[in-house]
Parts: sequence; C-alpha cells; structure tokens
Amino acid sequence: MDGRDGTNGVDGMDRVISPFADRMMRVHRSFIREILKVTENPRTISFAGGLPNPRFFPVKEVAEAAQKVFSESGEAALQYSTTEGYPPLRELIAERYAKKGLKVDADEILITTGSQQGLDLLGKAFLNRGDRVIVEDPTYLAAIQSFGMFEPQFRSVSLMEDGVDPNALRAVLSDSKAKLFYAVPNFQNPTGVSYSEERRREVAEVMRGHGTVFVEDDPYGELRFMGKEASSMRRYLGGKAVLLGSFSKVISPGLRLGWACGRSDVMEKLVIAKQASDLHTSFLSQRIAYQYLVDNDVSQHMELIRSEYRKQRDLMVKMIEESFPAGVECTRPEGGMFLWVTLPENMSSLELFDRAIKNDVAFVPGQAFYANGGGYNTMRLNFSNSDEERIVEGIGRLARSVEEMMRPV
Repeated sequence: MDGRDGTNGVDGMDRVISPFADRMMRVHRSFIREILKVTENPRTISFAGGLPNPRFFPVKEVAEAAQKVFSESGEAALQYSTTEGYPPLRELIAERYAKKGLKVDADEILITTGSQQGLDLLGKAFLNRGDRVIVEDPTYLAAIQSFGMFEPQFRSVSLMEDGVDPNALRAVLSDSKAKLFYAVPNFQNPTGVSYSEERRREVAEVMRGHGTVFVEDDPYGELRFMGKEASSMRRYLGGKAVLLGSFSKVISPGLRLGWACGRSDVMEKLVIAKQASDLHTSFLSQRIAYQYLVDNDVSQHMELIRSEYRKQRDLMVKMIEESFPAGVECTRPEGGMFLWVTLPENMSSLELFDRAIKNDVAFVPGQAFYANGGGYNTMRLNFSNSDEERIVEGIGRLARSVEEMMRPV
C-alpha cells in the first residue's frame, strides 16, 4: 500500500492511521448541543437549553448603541485592537466589582469571547496531560468538555445544598496536587445550588496551604431574585482565585462577551494564550456593549429580568410539587436559570428522556454533568426560556412521562 488511502503496510497487514490528535478521540460533542437538535420539532416544549429569555433582550437599546458607535467612531471600532480588550470596558467591569466590595484593577481583566473562552485559556495556561482538576459533582458540562481537551484527571467533590462538602474537598486536596478547582458558587449550572457565606469561608480555609487555583465562574450572579448576595471567593482567597464573568445574561449571549480576572502572572499567561487563539475578542462587540452599558440603566433592566425569572421559577417548582409523583425531588434556587430534579433511584433519566420526547417535552439527563460518572436518576430543567403557558403544559407532559415510567410492566 502506498498510504494514499489512509493506510500503511506493516508486515503485510494494513494499519489504519488516524489523522486526528489523540485528544479528539477522548472529547465528545456537547451532549446538550446534540439534544437541542432533537428538540427542533416545533411541538416540543424544551427545558433543555441553558438559554436566557429573548423576550428581555434590549434589542432597541443595543441597536441605538451600535448606531452611536458607528456614527462616532466607526473606523476605530472596525479595526484590530489589543488582546487585553477595550480599556473603558475593562474599567467599567472593575467598577462593577467595586460596587460588590472587590478591589480589582482594570489591568487584571482580560476580555474574552464569552466566559467559555476563559476555560479554554485557563486550560492552555495551566494544564499538562494528566494534571488534576477538581470539579463539583455534578459540574458544568462545558467545563468538562473544555478542560477535557487538555487530558487532565478530574477529581470530583460532592455538592451539597449549600456548596461542596469541605471534608471531601480536604481529602481530594490531600490526595492529589490539583492545578485547578473549578466551581460555580452562584446558582450553579446544573443544580441551581449556591454556596452559603459560611461554606465559602470553609472552602477557602481548606484551600489554604495548597497551590491549587480556585476558578470562580460566575455567569449567573446577576440573576439573584431572592436571598442575600454572598461574597466572591476572591474576598477569602485573594490572588488564588481567578474570576470568570459574562455579559450573556446582562445584555445578550449573541455578543459573545466575557472576561477573566486574576493576578498579574496569571493574566500574562492568559493573554499569551489568547493571542495564539484569536488575537482579541470582537472589538466591535466590545464597543457596542460599552456604549449600551453607559447609556442605559442596566440595574433597572436586570430588575425586570429577575422579577420575571422568579415568576417562572416559582411556577415550575409549584407544578413539579403538584404534578410529579412521590419520590421526585427538585432544588429551589434563589436565582439563576436551572432546577435540578432527582428521580427515584431505580429510574434512568436517559430512558425517561426517550419517553419524554415522544410526549413532546425535553430536558437534559443529569449524567452528562458528572465528570466521573453518576447522576443516572437526575435531570436539569431550564426555567428562564419559557413563558407560563409552556411551563404548565411542559411540566404536565413531563409528569405524565414519569408516571408512565413508574407503572409496573
């Protein structure tokens, strides 16, 4: 064989040689993105996607901001820019942190193409093959996928009602020299769980004396509609915490704007990694976002979103309590976009998904969120991207699907 058909002759045998890197054989397509293809049927009510509600996108205001950018500085906005990002936008982010009691310098902020890129840059900057990464159990699916590209070993720490189990975290830290601990302390994806203030202090205390960097992903912090706001982990860990933020829930996900915030040596490596990735995040999007933020009362806009999301959350919880059979439990988050449902131990959410699709309703089976397996009887429901009518009808269909699963054969 001459190899032109993708094979090499070895001892008279043909051996197929893959042209792809080994890592691509170990990382799979996003489970959620594949599920969304199944939900394209217009009859299907989907609670699967982690989507903000487009009814509250500030379309008119963003259009006005874009027009202003083009009319006042269009040529500059369409040009290349620096990797770190538009300085006024970075300063504005620093000011937003200051209002929360955090002292952050604009030089500590790197604008990214969505906070998702922050995960990729951290992986590039920190992870060698086989390095250990601590994650919550369950954790954000895209973090598993993103960090997984760098072939680490995941160490999972069980998630309780008010944050990770500090004793389990202590055991994992003692057993392995982890590079990163990735967490979503506010309205976690997928569970909706938030760390209490006490749990944040306990986690920080456990991490002292270890070189592990705490990655605090906070895309949902602005979506608190009840309860008391808790401190950032940076308050307790200082430079050992790297913060990730996003404008996807404040303005819109379509702008693809996020940021990473960390101490100077970390930021230097992230900037180098980003230069190799895309030079810089869309300068036009940065300029439009900045203009929108300075020209509009964002706090009033967010108050509307919080009010509506709370109604949707309350209704979904109420419908689950009234419609689901005994033995089914759900979380009751104080913000964010998700509920976490636990089914009876002997029920598979993957099998339930197949039945639910036949009843024209969709969710995300929970096992996709476990880095090391588990969660076979759990599922994630998104309440933000639905109106009241679809929540009532969709939860009714899902309840019927659960009842059908529980009937004796």
